[in-house]
Amino acid sequence: MREAGTPGSRRPADAGATRLGRLALLPLFVDLDGRAALVAGDGPAAAWKAELLAAAGAEVRVAAPAPGPELTRLLAAGAAAGRLLHLPRPWLPGDLDGTAVAVADAADGDEARRFADAARAAGVPCNVIDRPAFGTFQFGSVVNRSPVVVAIATKGAAPILAQAIRRRIETLLPPSLSDWAALAARMRCAVMDRLAPGAARRAFWEALSERAFGPAPTAHDEAALATFLAPHAAPGGRVTLVGAGPGDPGLLTLNAVRALQSADVVLFDALVSDAVLELARREARRMLVGKRGGRDSCRQEDINDLMVKLARQGRHVVRLKAGDPSVFGRAGEELERLAVEGIPATVVPGITAASAMAASLGVSLTHRDSARAVRFVTGHTRDGNLPDDVDWNRIAEPATTTVFYMGARTAAAIRDRLLAAGMARDTPAVAVGAVSRPDERRWTGPLGELADGVAAMSPGHPVLIGVGDVWRAVRASPDAVVASDERREIA
Repeated sequence: MREAGTPGSRRPADAGATRLGRLALLPLFVDLDGRAALVAGDGPAAAWKAELLAAAGAEVRVAAPAPGPELTRLLAAGAAAGRLLHLPRPWLPGDLDGTAVAVADAADGDEARRFADAARAAGVPCNVIDRPAFGTFQFGSVVNRSPVVVAIATKGAAPILAQAIRRRIETLLPPSLSDWAALAARMRCAVMDRLAPGAARRAFWEALSERAFGPAPTAHDEAALATFLAPHAAPGGRVTLVGAGPGDPGLLTLNAVRALQSADVVLFDALVSDAVLELARREARRMLVGKRGGRDSCRQEDINDLMVKLARQGRHVVRLKAGDPSVFGRAGEELERLAVEGIPATVVPGITAASAMAASLGVSLTHRDSARAVRFVTGHTRDGNLPDDVDWNRIAEPATTTVFYMGARTAAAIRDRLLAAGMARDTPAVAVGAVSRPDERRWTGPLGELADGVAAMSPGHPVLIGVGDVWRAVRASPDAVVASDERREIA
């Protein structure tokens, strides 16, 4: 039985995924290959929709009494390919018979209503361009990596925003993704025939997906994937240690997001934000294995055992750590245990909190006029006190920037040790709680007032303490510190 007020240990706990929020639209993908479609209209909008439908394999009938130049060029090219048929007259209700979808660029509201009513009577889904109230479906902004197709929609609220999102996605998806998807299609039947549902199939698809964001597939890649299909090939589990950064999901690396999207299980720290967790694969099991100073925490031995157990079940385990796994993240202990057990493990680095703090305050940790070295120092050991083996004389050197992690409870001791080592009381110091998060809190002032400044901050936040001349720029420019009422300097 532990003493009152002493933190104890607890078991890792499942954390359920948040439920899917309300969807403004239900995204659907329709196979139009060889099916009839109708487009009514003469202008460039009708031409674009006809081209889009033809690109999807539809046989498009275009009712256009006076086609404009864009549509004229498209009809000439499409007719030669056998995908477009020009009806040189206004559309008629009978044109909807046997069509899979219908699109109109209506001249006015009356025509839009007549087209929508005719489509409804014929049982045909329809779209009326720029008049969403009359249609039964909408087009999205398309990223084409066929057979991979991505569409973005805003329910007509902001088409330009949808286009901006499309451009972002275009930069993330290499053109070679088309080749990888084609390879997946060729191998799919063999995978379904030879690999049992569950871990075996998932291991194959994960191996393919990890390669799909690199160069186009080679014969070597196909041979490597074919080994999964060999008899008695048992998929092994693996562990990825992922840096979640200080809290803002925008600071995650692409590799971190990819790892989260491929995880079977996510073991996450208490300091990992909900916004970061939301990027994990929806089907992934999420387990809180948090460790917080002064509170009941999971024992490191239990976390290690759980990683080994899950990996041996053939799972991809993502160990999601706040900040960077290799900076006060106990990555070394976990990697050592996984190596002993023969379990493959990789590390995806994250943005450590000190870098996020420097960026938030607009400071360079290594400004060449102020610092020749940067030191990251833990603010407490297992017993909650400052470590005994820190060389405080070296930390107190004038041309050094020092950041103390987890230093809220030991701020007074940090101040006293630095002053005893000869550091001046007016040395610039900062303290930041919940760095990069909406509830970020900041204090700036002289080293001599550090303890009082930290004590005045909202409790419960992880606090970073920075000491050194580089922080003088923050003190000299208060406007750079006070970003809003929620991010205020505490005097």
